[in-house]
Amino acid sequence: MTAQTQARVAAHPFFAALTSHQRALLAEHAGPHSFADGDRVFAQGAAADRFWLIETGSVAVDMRVPGRGDQVVETLPAGTVLGWSWLHPPYRWHFGARARERTEAVVFDAAAVRQRCAADPVFGYAVLACFTPVIIERMQATRLRLLDLYASPNEIARAEAGQAGGQP
Repeated sequence: MTAQTQARVAAHPFFAALTSHQRALLAEHAGPHSFADGDRVFAQGAAADRFWLIETGSVAVDMRVPGRGDQVVETLPAGTVLGWSWLHPPYRWHFGARARERTEAVVFDAAAVRQRCAADPVFGYAVLACFTPVIIERMQATRLRLLDLYASPNEIARAEAGQAGGQP
């Protein structure tokens, strides 16, 4: 870890809820990373062994849809995090990701962060609290994208109103 990496982690809005000490601990497992336009960041099903804070650029999160190929679920801009599948076994990417333009990021060693989380439950809970809203947002985006691909306009309206699948 360098002082520059620690400053980049401290300045990134994703971990703003963490204490400065917790951000410094995270930075111990981080380093700079760049993606060129079009680079495949990771493939759905591959080992999830890292995550990134996106500083500049953007990354498209996609999923393989049978008969339709890779479908973009969401585009992540600067100021967000990429990757949450590293949090829980079997540590495989649930989605894929591709840089949509030149992207600068901070990359984290997921196994090292998991070890620190396990060793320090307060730290682990704080990190998990940052990621939980991301998981919910990404799953919601996926649900809406699948509705766009497969559902009729009436099904979409019901789903958006919280009435999908016959729910009251």
